[in-house]
Parts: sequence; structure tokens; C-alpha cells
Amino acid sequence: MNILVTGGAGFIGSHIVDALIDKGHKVSVIDNLSSGSKNNLNPKAIFYKRNITDDISDIFEKVRPEVVFHLAAHIDLRESVKNPIFNANSNIIGSLNILENMRKFGSKKIILSSTSATYGDDVRLPTTESENENPNSPYGITKLTVEKYMQFYKKVYGIDFVSLRYANAYGPRQNPKGEAGVIAIFTDKILTGGQPIINGTGEQTRDYLYVKDIVKANMLVFEKNVSGIFNVSTDVETSVNDLFRKIVELTKLRVKEVHGPAPPGERMRSCLSHEKIKERVGWEPNYNIDKGLKETVEWFKSRK
Repeated sequence: MNILVTGGAGFIGSHIVDALIDKGHKVSVIDNLSSGSKNNLNPKAIFYKRNITDDISDIFEKVRPEVVFHLAAHIDLRESVKNPIFNANSNIIGSLNILENMRKFGSKKIILSSTSATYGDDVRLPTTESENENPNSPYGITKLTVEKYMQFYKKVYGIDFVSLRYANAYGPRQNPKGEAGVIAIFTDKILTGGQPIINGTGEQTRDYLYVKDIVKANMLVFEKNVSGIFNVSTDVETSVNDLFRKIVELTKLRVKEVHGPAPPGERMRSCLSHEKIKERVGWEPNYNIDKGLKETVEWFKSRK
């Protein structure tokens, strides 16, 4: 099958490209390398260095993808607050550009990498897909908007869609500079002799999701005839303090526990329920935080 992966040189996208190629698909990648890396690219993938806001009709005309995995996005939540216009252009206009080209060239399905940031603060935990979406950041607003556009394109043009709302993703290939993942930031800082800063008390919790489990979710919704919105999560909360201490223990280095000011508006708790995707396609996480952190720290060590 001809498949297009936007953001396919990035952290999650490159792992999805690898999985698709392992299954024998012909994969093309669009990535502007703003946070991704050529080192992540599978040599069997056809690569186009392009922005998704560019005219990409020539790529669609040549590739004629049946399915698009859409991961290219501006994902820095805090930066989206500072520059909402740039964020909206990348995430909304860029996604519309993808959808329009899918319509013109006969693509059948889009699988979006979305986010828990589509939910607001006043939700029950673990949060299910039935909770009201009330995002409190431009990043969350853009992802929710793209989901609404995908619903429109399905209703009017018959383009099927799946939106996977990830918990806090982590794992090998995550960029500690360009992607705001606390595990990548802490691990990189510790291994390079820097001093990680824990925001606020460190008692804020998140649901940390390993990249291999994300890939498995993408493959299942791709291969099975499902559509709609699904959380992808572990249903388990881990505090930032516990996370920091686990990483320090794995690195076997002495690092002080230093706290800084809490960012304004930061949520104290976030945890998603994966019951729906478990019921529909049989997905469950294989990695708990200890197993995932061990592989992640080993990968970061191998780069030093």
C-alpha cells in the first residue's frame, strides 16, 4: 500500500515509518526537519523535505497515498501561547492542506497524532473521550480544530479518519531541544552534566506513554476498520519528582533535586483512560514507566 507520513523524520513519526516498512508498505515522508532528523529516516522511505503549508500537490500526485499518517505539527504548548498565529498556521492551515490534497488525489484515510491537550482542566480522571473538550492552550485548540475538520471531510467527501489523543509521549529519538518532553529533557541534562529544573513542587502528575506502545496503537487502527477519536494512554499517573528520581537512579549519576517556579496555568494532574481503544481494537500498553525509562535512558547513553 502507498502510505504518506507527515513528520516522518520526527520522534514518533520515524518509528511509525519503520513499522510500516517492516510490514512491506511503500512509504513516503514529508518533513521540514525543524525538529526531526535525517538520522531518524528509514533508508527505504522516499523523503521530501517540505513544509506541510507549502504546495505539496506534486507529492500527492506522484505518491497517490491511500492512507496518510499525519504527525507534522508545531507541538510546543508553551510556545503556542507566545505565538498562536504561527502555531495555527502550522497545525490548522497545514492540516487543511493535507486534507485538500487527500480529497483531490483520492486518499481514503487519515490517522492524526493528537493530544491530551484537547481536554481542559475540569475533567474526571482518568479522562475518557466523552468528556467535554475545553483546551486551555492554542496548541490544544489547533488539534481539536483539526479533528473537527476531519469530521467534516468524512461527512462531505468520505475520507475516513482516526484521531489518536496521546498521553505524554516519550522514548528513543525524542528531541530534548525541539520537543517539550520532560523525560528527554531530564535525561539529556543529567547525562551531559547539566542541572534539570523541576517546575514547581514536582508533585504534578502525568500519564507517560512509551513510543513503542504509540506505534502499536497506530498499526492497530490502520489495519482494523475503525474510525473516530481514541485516547492512547497507560491510565497511570507518575509525579515529576518520582520521574526525576527514577531517571537519576538509572543513570547512576549524582544530581541535585532543584525546583524552579511553576509555569502559569500548568495542570496539576493529567491521566487518560484507554478503555475505548482497548474495547475497539484490543490495544493495551506493554510498557510501564520503569520498563520504558530503562530503554529510553539506554538509548540516550548510546548517543553520548
